[in-house]
Amino acid sequence: MRAGPSRRSTRGRWPRGRRAARERCRRPGGPRRLGEVEPVTDTPAPVVVIPRGGAWGERVATAARQRGLDPRVVSLITTEPPLDGGPLDRAVARVAGYAWVVVTSATAVTVLAERMAGLPYGVRVAAVGEPTARAARAAGWVVDLVPEQASAAALVEALPDTDGTVLFPRSEIAAPTLVDGLRARGIDVDDVVAYRTVGTGDEPITLDAVPDAVLVTSGSVAREIARRMTPLDPRTLVACIGPGTAADARAAGLPVHVVGPTRSAEALLDAVVEALNPTAPEQEGHP
Repeated sequence: MRAGPSRRSTRGRWPRGRRAARERCRRPGGPRRLGEVEPVTDTPAPVVVIPRGGAWGERVATAARQRGLDPRVVSLITTEPPLDGGPLDRAVARVAGYAWVVVTSATAVTVLAERMAGLPYGVRVAAVGEPTARAARAAGWVVDLVPEQASAAALVEALPDTDGTVLFPRSEIAAPTLVDGLRARGIDVDDVVAYRTVGTGDEPITLDAVPDAVLVTSGSVAREIARRMTPLDPRTLVACIGPGTAADARAAGLPVHVVGPTRSAEALLDAVVEALNPTAPEQEGHP
C-alpha cells in the first residue's frame, strides 16, 4: 500500500531527529497554564500516522489537526465477524439473563449494540477505559463501572461479587486476563468472541514524508507496524496508548518513545505534542 511518492532517505540518527522535530514545533510566547497543552503551530506540521480508518480514524485525525499535527490515516487493522457467529447470537438472545456485560473496547460495544435494540433493565455494564465507556453511553447504555485504571486487571479487582453470569464479548485475540481473573474469583463468565481483528494486507507501506510519530493503539497495531512499516526512520516517535500496548510494541520489536498517560487517543496526541516540543517552558507551578 502506498500513500504517495517514495519515502525520503532515512539518513540521520535519533538525536538529529529530535532536533528536527523540535524545529517543527514551537510554543507561542508566555508560559502555559497548569494542565494546558499547546498545539504545535510551526510549519510544516509534524506528520503523525493514525493506524485505523473509519469513524475512529476520522475522529482522531480531527483531534490531531486541532493540535497542529498533520495526520495520515493508514488503515493497518480492521474488524470482521467471528468465524462462528453462533455463540454471539445465543448470547444476544439471552442477554436479559446476564448480571453484567463487560466491554473492553468500543468495537465490542458497537458489535453488541448493532444486534439488539438496547440492554434490558437490570443488566449492569462495566467498561475498561473512558473511550469504551463513552461508546457504551452513546449506544444508550448506562455504564455502572469504569475502573480508575484502564486495564482488564483493574476491572477484575473492581467488579463487585455476583452470583450471576458475566457476558464478555471480545476480540478473538483478546488476552485471557479478564476471564481468568474473574473465574479465579468464582464468577461465572460467558466468554464470547464478538469480532476478529485482522490486518488489511501484506504489502509494505510507504508514505510521502517521514512520519514524526506513529500511534500504536493496540498490540495488533504494533504487530502490523512491525510487519509492514519497518524499518522505521530513526526520527520517528513510536507513541503507545498505554503501558500494556507499550509492552506489546516492544515484544513486536518496536522502540517505544512515548507512552500515553491514559487509554485515550486524545491524551496520546497530547503526549506526542509534548514529546515533539521537549524544550518548551515548564508549566506554571512546576520546577
